[in-house]
Amino acid sequence: MLEALFWIVRRDVTIALRRRTDVFTTLIFFLIVVSLFPLGIGPELDTLRLIAPGVVWVGALLASMLALEQLFLADHRDGTLEQMLLAPQPLPLLVIGKVIAHWLITGLPLVIMAPVLGLQYDLSAEALTVMVWSLLLGTPPLSLLGAIGAALTLGLRSGGVLVALLVLPLYIPVLIFGAGAVEATTSGLGGGAHLSMLGAILLVALLGTPLATAAALRVASE
Repeated sequence: MLEALFWIVRRDVTIALRRRTDVFTTLIFFLIVVSLFPLGIGPELDTLRLIAPGVVWVGALLASMLALEQLFLADHRDGTLEQMLLAPQPLPLLVIGKVIAHWLITGLPLVIMAPVLGLQYDLSAEALTVMVWSLLLGTPPLSLLGAIGAALTLGLRSGGVLVALLVLPLYIPVLIFGAGAVEATTSGLGGGAHLSMLGAILLVALLGTPLATAAALRVASE
């Protein structure tokens, strides 16, 4: 079964790398969103340090949503999704493979870019480290939760808008604890509790969302 998981991940990553425009769109969007705030607010360092966690996390959240509509759409159009539904491997396992690929394409690059962009906000090395850890723990749940919305809106008109409406409320806890970890570190309280909550959210999402996504895909394919 793990062989099928690795095959799905490798296939989706290879396809995404051939369509580099989609990958770069996510990264450039994140870069622009995070970089515009210092230009608009000005060089006041105390203000920049105060808003940095929220700006970076909202930018990462919105950027990760850009490719959600495409998560199952191409497979739905070319018939691959039907083959996945008929495959002997459990569908939730194949869903996990597609979510891992989505995170490698959209989430991991954001984690790598975040500390560099955080320098614009005069964050300390400790705060930047916590920011990286919060994104490492927080961006996978964004992909897992987003997969449910992508499956529910598969084949519908204006699917991208509907995905946003469905998924954004689910993202709120991740946003609160992700930005809160950096804020707590900046204020000297430590972000350990917030990171623990993000780890718990990741575990719950990993256990529950593949089953929900698989059920939604079966409904969408009927």
